[in-house]
Amino acid sequence: MIEDDETIARELAWRWQQRRWPLTHAADLRAARKLLAATGRFDLVLLDRGLPDGDGLDLLDELRQRDAQLPVLVLTARDQVSDRVEGLRMGADDYLVKPFAVDELEARSEVLMRRRESQKAHRLTLGPLVWVEAERVATLQGSPLELSPREFEVLGLLLQRAPRLTPKATLVDELAQRNRDVDDSVVEVYISRLRRKLQGSGVSIRTLRGFGYVLERDPAP
Repeated sequence: MIEDDETIARELAWRWQQRRWPLTHAADLRAARKLLAATGRFDLVLLDRGLPDGDGLDLLDELRQRDAQLPVLVLTARDQVSDRVEGLRMGADDYLVKPFAVDELEARSEVLMRRRESQKAHRLTLGPLVWVEAERVATLQGSPLELSPREFEVLGLLLQRAPRLTPKATLVDELAQRNRDVDDSVVEVYISRLRRKLQGSGVSIRTLRGFGYVLERDPAP
């Protein structure tokens, strides 16, 4: 929660503690940036706009450049339609005007966190590599990977088991259910193409001859 009203933050932290929802608080943009940089991933961000050192939407823009999926709910006293439209267009998932009912805030928060969990079920990551099934998109270090439909499927199958072994027979069987004329040599072609596209990224495909493939992060130098 990024909020300069200590009373709101304290009361919400106490209430959510009873629900086993740990709440971390920052009172301004500077503290929020440090917190987001030093701490692991969050389930939800509650973001005030009128902060002592700037507009919360400035931070929202930074967040969206790093993570398009992190749920952000804007809490603010600015109640004009133009304010709400601006917040939503900047990337907010929801917008709640102060004063607000805590029950409504909790309900909206639950919706956003459920949506996040649903997205996670179809989103696989390994270091800088991200694979999103629903969007049929894979990115590497934030940039889209140009993949054919079958390359996308093979990469997803490797990611589902990473960093464990994916048997070659599993790849053949899975692809055969979607396509015809799939054999060991076809799988080797797709693995070779993927290996070239991942080269130098810190993620690579290792071949265990006679067994299959391991998608893994490269060891630190």
